[in-house]
Amino acid sequence: MKHTINFLGVIFLLLAIAVSCVDDTKLLFNVEKPESIAGMEYLNEYDALKTYIDRSANPGFKLGAGVTASEYSKQGMMYRLINTNFDEITAGNAMKYGSVVKDDGSMDFSQVIQFVTSAKAANTSIYGHTLVWHAQQNNKFLNKIIADKEIEIDPNATVEVVDGMKDYSVDPFTGWVGGPVRPVVQGGVLVVTNPEKQPNFWDVQYHVASGIPTIVGTKHKVTIRIKGTTAGEITLALGTWGNTQNTTIPITEEWVEVTAELNGLVTNSFVMLQSGHYVGTYEIAWVKVTHAEAQSISWWTNLVSNSNVEGNDLSCFFATEKTVGPKAATIGAAGTGADGVGKAIVVKSGDNPANSWDTQFFVKVPRVFKTGEKYRFSMKIRAEKPATASSQAHKQPGEYLHWAMVGSPGFTTEWKEYKNAGSIQGTQEGMSTIAFNLSEFKEANTYYFDDIVWEIEESGNKIPLTPEEKADTLTWAMDRWIEGMMAATDGYVLAWDVVNEPLSGADGNGDGLYDLQSVKNVSEADAKNNFYWQDYLGDNYVRTAVKLARTHGPANMKLFINDYNLESDWDDNQKLKSLIQWIEKWEADGETVIDGIGTQMHISCYTNPDVQASKEEHIVKMYELLAQTGKLVKITELDMGFVDADGKTVLTEDMTEEQHKAMSNFYKFIIRKYLEIIPVNQRYGITHWCPADSPRDSSWRGGQPVGLWTEGGLSRKHTYAGFADGLAGK
Repeated sequence: MKHTINFLGVIFLLLAIAVSCVDDTKLLFNVEKPESIAGMEYLNEYDALKTYIDRSANPGFKLGAGVTASEYSKQGMMYRLINTNFDEITAGNAMKYGSVVKDDGSMDFSQVIQFVTSAKAANTSIYGHTLVWHAQQNNKFLNKIIADKEIEIDPNATVEVVDGMKDYSVDPFTGWVGGPVRPVVQGGVLVVTNPEKQPNFWDVQYHVASGIPTIVGTKHKVTIRIKGTTAGEITLALGTWGNTQNTTIPITEEWVEVTAELNGLVTNSFVMLQSGHYVGTYEIAWVKVTHAEAQSISWWTNLVSNSNVEGNDLSCFFATEKTVGPKAATIGAAGTGADGVGKAIVVKSGDNPANSWDTQFFVKVPRVFKTGEKYRFSMKIRAEKPATASSQAHKQPGEYLHWAMVGSPGFTTEWKEYKNAGSIQGTQEGMSTIAFNLSEFKEANTYYFDDIVWEIEESGNKIPLTPEEKADTLTWAMDRWIEGMMAATDGYVLAWDVVNEPLSGADGNGDGLYDLQSVKNVSEADAKNNFYWQDYLGDNYVRTAVKLARTHGPANMKLFINDYNLESDWDDNQKLKSLIQWIEKWEADGETVIDGIGTQMHISCYTNPDVQASKEEHIVKMYELLAQTGKLVKITELDMGFVDADGKTVLTEDMTEEQHKAMSNFYKFIIRKYLEIIPVNQRYGITHWCPADSPRDSSWRGGQPVGLWTEGGLSRKHTYAGFADGLAGK
């Protein structure tokens, strides 16, 4: 017989009964159970999650949960649920840099200490998350300690500014020549021989330097290092045709530096020597043009990344080889560099080129230059065969702008440093790239470039720290932070994400590996909100973090590199393949030891069977690749959403029973495959990131069915069963 009852009240009563772990309650009257309630009763038969782990088969395995440290430390309902079901906990935010380090650099570890105390009381281990990351940093403090520093100067002081220089120890002679005598470069000096006196002093004349930026109305000094076979004098002119100022300079039989002071008459000048009345031979080592300015606060900033070519960054180096390109340049093997040990850029040209630009080397920087900006450029160069090259101004590599830029370097078979300095001319405005034409030499050749520096002069009332100063300061900050965290956890935390999410999702330099995340390859918002340690410490930042953690932490601590999308099917697990190779690079120093790899696995279950099959296939591939590394493997942040047949994310309130069960089966698959593929000695464990469904207003997968328990009531879900069955190997 059916009784009339308050149906809503019965529903709540049945829910309470259905989700209890022990059901001793009997109804005093008969009702028909709603089908949804009856379908959940089987969950009462399940025990706590961690009881399903075969400890004999998995002696080191830890089942973990992500928690909010403050909620866990209250030691209420969530505390009891977590300790009952899991071996280990990971704090969502409390142990991150931005949660501890204040704007003035002080550190407050009180929440961390309370969290550790609560975990100790329950004999629950803690997985540390995270020591070094680019997100959730205290950007205000970190940017402050590497900010520009103020400089005081004497307002009456002056400084000599170099307008241009021609150094014949590295430069060929490329100037205009008038008359019967042609200068030649021999033994690293310019040699001029006049066997007899000419009728006019201008009968021997040539441009010893050209393309010199000068300032109209300003005195310029022309300094020449010169000596002759006999004493005498020659004429020196500064300016352009029809508008020069002349003077005479002496020649002695010893090397001397002779200086003449001349007015700047035009904005682009040549230095011309006229020596028709000098009989004998004279030699010139170099010519320099300068002018004096009131001293200001100025500095030179190198715009080239990976200047020493020892890293993998090719964002500043491109090449066209035998008309193919522009493309990322090639970094040679160890030993090709100027020091005989390091690396160099290697560019190869072919025989009988049609054009001087068939083979080019490009140096590109992230700046668009404006007229009048001062630059300095230097590089070390050599070639298999002696050769010369001209330089051009380009916008981007291959986008020609002007025929002249930093002179014409001469290559010998020995390493030499080539230098050039000056100001950007109007014809060069808009440039970002220097192109070197390497096919002026008509035979096949191999060119080498190292220690490439392109600087711009900047000024203001402050001067930036050098890259070395910034790296040293940030290493100090990282050391201080890690030492403080290790003291606060007092040896209780024995595993850490030592570095979190180091890789981007793209290979920008063409070396086959995904690049490290950087302000250069992220969105504008990420660049503003994050702090990329690797932009200041290079890829060595990982080695630094590992070294500091081992210095300050317990000896038996395990260190993991943690990242997301390692199971991705759209790139065939390329991010994981890249991470494995990066770890090999970091460990190649023989000192750095990375114990494990953490895969986050913030995934979704798909209605589309083809998409779902692809996801499962690449999870298996991920496990296989991880197993091959021999390192510990931890699923660090596993949670799951649901995507319907239209590709739309389904919210918890719209989920069907069938969809919940599909998620349950997917959890079972993920955990079972982990236990099947990852060898026993590599199974660190699995952490479920969101024990309960996400609230609608949450910043993390808001309103999605990510939990093993329901939001608020903490009732078991079908996913609880799938998770337990996976742990049990069913």
